Amino acid sequence: MDYKDYIAHIREADGEIQTAEEHLREVRRLCEEYGGKIGLRHLAGLSGWLHDMGKLTQSFKSYIEEAVANPDTPPRRGSVDHSTAGGKLLYERFHREAKTPGDKLTAEWAANCIISHHQGLRDFYGPESDSPFLDRVANKKLEDYEQAKEHFFQLADRAEFERYFAEARKELEEIIGRIQKNSHSSINVSLVIKYVFSCLIDADRTNTRQFEEKEAAEEPFDREAFFNRCYDALMRKIKEFDNDPDAGHPINRLRREMSDQCEAFAWQRPSGIYTLSIPTGGGKTLASLRYAIKHAMATGKERIIYVVPYTTIIEQNAAEIRDILQEHDLILEHHSNVVDEMDEETEDYDVRKKKIRLARDNWDRPIIFTTMVQFLNTLYAKGTRNIRRMHRLANSVLIFDEVQSVPLKCISLFNEALNFLHFFGNSSIVLCTATQPALDYVKHQLRLSEWPEMIGSLDDVADRFKRVEVEDRTEPEGWGAERLADFVGERLEEVRSVLVILNTKTAVRKLFARLVQDLRIGESGVKLFHLSTNMCAAHRKKALGQVIEALTGEERVVCVSTQLIEAGVNISFDCVIRSLAGLDSIAQAAGRCNRHGKDPMRTVYIIKSADESLTQLPEIKIGAQMTERLLYEYRQSPERFGRYLLSAAAMKSYFHYYFHHMKERMDYPIPKLDNKMFELLSTNKTYYESFKNTRRRVPEILSRPSFATAEQYFEVIDNAAASVLVPYNEDARTLIADLNGELDSRKLGDLLRKAQQYVVNLYDQEKRKLVQNEALYPLLNGHVLALREFAYSDEFGVETGGEGEWEVALI
Repeated sequence: MDYKDYIAHIREADGEIQTAEEHLREVRRLCEEYGGKIGLRHLAGLSGWLHDMGKLTQSFKSYIEEAVANPDTPPRRGSVDHSTAGGKLLYERFHREAKTPGDKLTAEWAANCIISHHQGLRDFYGPESDSPFLDRVANKKLEDYEQAKEHFFQLADRAEFERYFAEARKELEEIIGRIQKNSHSSINVSLVIKYVFSCLIDADRTNTRQFEEKEAAEEPFDREAFFNRCYDALMRKIKEFDNDPDAGHPINRLRREMSDQCEAFAWQRPSGIYTLSIPTGGGKTLASLRYAIKHAMATGKERIIYVVPYTTIIEQNAAEIRDILQEHDLILEHHSNVVDEMDEETEDYDVRKKKIRLARDNWDRPIIFTTMVQFLNTLYAKGTRNIRRMHRLANSVLIFDEVQSVPLKCISLFNEALNFLHFFGNSSIVLCTATQPALDYVKHQLRLSEWPEMIGSLDDVADRFKRVEVEDRTEPEGWGAERLADFVGERLEEVRSVLVILNTKTAVRKLFARLVQDLRIGESGVKLFHLSTNMCAAHRKKALGQVIEALTGEERVVCVSTQLIEAGVNISFDCVIRSLAGLDSIAQAAGRCNRHGKDPMRTVYIIKSADESLTQLPEIKIGAQMTERLLYEYRQSPERFGRYLLSAAAMKSYFHYYFHHMKERMDYPIPKLDNKMFELLSTNKTYYESFKNTRRRVPEILSRPSFATAEQYFEVIDNAAASVLVPYNEDARTLIADLNGELDSRKLGDLLRKAQQYVVNLYDQEKRKLVQNEALYPLLNGHVLALREFAYSDEFGVETGGEGEWEVALI
């Protein structure tokens, strides 16, 4: 047979064939485009050129024809391995015959990407004194390997292939030289390999989707024109603010000054890692957008990515920016994966799974809003679905809103990811928060640029922005719901609106139930609201809108919420009561009080809730303990902190105490392995030495990361369960019905993006209760979980007790 007869894909709609030659050539081209952004054009291209070499065989041709002809009774699972051949070729030709370490490393890095493109990167050295990588490329027997190799060299000239590999090796040697010169961390090797893998996964999925859906290759996007339009629209909005009757208010004048400083910084300073420490309520969303657009115009960046701690902030900020820029289709919100990573993705040709794989969620828009969870998943989570997006982070402007929300165990991984994206990915990074968390203070520190702060005279700015006093009302025994409800009632005798923020959903529910029964609330026309993460994004958005409407109308309002409201939500209460937590959280909560400075001064009260169990929330628990230490020191010597509990001096002391106390937890410890994820992705000394000692010789492979083992244990939020799609409204119910039907990958991608606003992320124990109550059912052949209507409440969202609205009636 001619090599051109071999098949990569058969289109389901019309039986049209994409040849293996076409697919390999087109995926290589896309890989070159993506990899070229960080100087790895040929290394990424090499992985694309060889990734499906195993399809150049008669056995795969027969397999795919049978799989398409008999979708209900496909060939035996795993009967054809098409991803190992390309990696085996690199190992055989350039590793066993290596003349330099560069030859070996080039073969190792590209080969691991190739053999892993259906299941996620393999361990070079594993926990069983083994090498899953070597097992595939050196030891696995492939019956049709020689045939695949012969056919590959019919479509690829051997001399050209050798030259191409030499270019890839040169790129690798250059980037290793840069790592040795600019970095103190060997984790950068892992991040480079992950970047190449990202290029391959996205190129493979994109080309396959374009063939399946008969899409033309995308035209180059005119980013310069886009960012110019955005800048003009933003400046029109800013001029509108200047004409507002309140434009002369001191707070608004200060906001404009800081916004102007951000624009000047954008074109005066090169790409770097910077801080934007605008006080809470200082307009940092628009100021950071102004910086990002102007900097993208000045430096040729491809996209702007906002990374925020909570989906609540995505909803508000994305809506605000869409309204200003009027570029609705080019602004993407990525809240969470509606479809979780498939546990056992295989090489089998399964039409249903293939559609889910190809669904477009690769961050291909010029402005992205996503969460800290999704950002970290993109770099460190298992499988292929998340890593696909990593290459989009290069040559971008990354705005980290409320950066203090980085989970403690992820701090080292986060810092090194940002260092990599700047030094090797040519991205500019802005840490945007009123409570900068001293990430340059820790062991694996963030390498801030010289003179990193965008705003001048921060102490003066903080003084001019001061709008609240903080009053310590903590007591050792804590306040129960009844006493706290009484305190809320007392405050309502002085003010019109009160916000109470507690650390757990249970405590919030308990206080809300007590307030419902309080005659001072029920008989005085006070509007009572509840907010928690058991409500989907669309539900929270509606509830927040109702709260804001009531506050704007100067109605009497009480809102009881978890911490989701304390960062990035543009809302202002007369009084805030915050349960003891980290000082940064208390400062964020204070930003919801007298936000616009319309009153001379308001009060934020710190209390200690007796209804919270923080056993499963160790970071909040330790943060609260460090704040207690600071409160004690403040009582002894308030002048040390400028007589203000939220001063820069107080915040600096808090983070130093907190990071020192938690220093052993920052490298992502994995107790089950008695190891750390940071170590597994860097020197990986334990597994390397074990492999060497078992074989009593120096191992032949030079690369060390244990990717699969590290990723197996990675989760940003401990004990997080699968996302659940909820029937919040008619639109959500229609989406759920549509996801039960037959869909092409393009339509599926659109539905999954739309479905994000109707997703609730639940812990394992919450999910188990719902399963016991038969409140969950599967969609998309089990890849999406949906909630039954009786288990969703208009008041509280997901009812894990399974009693829905009825439970509310019992309060």
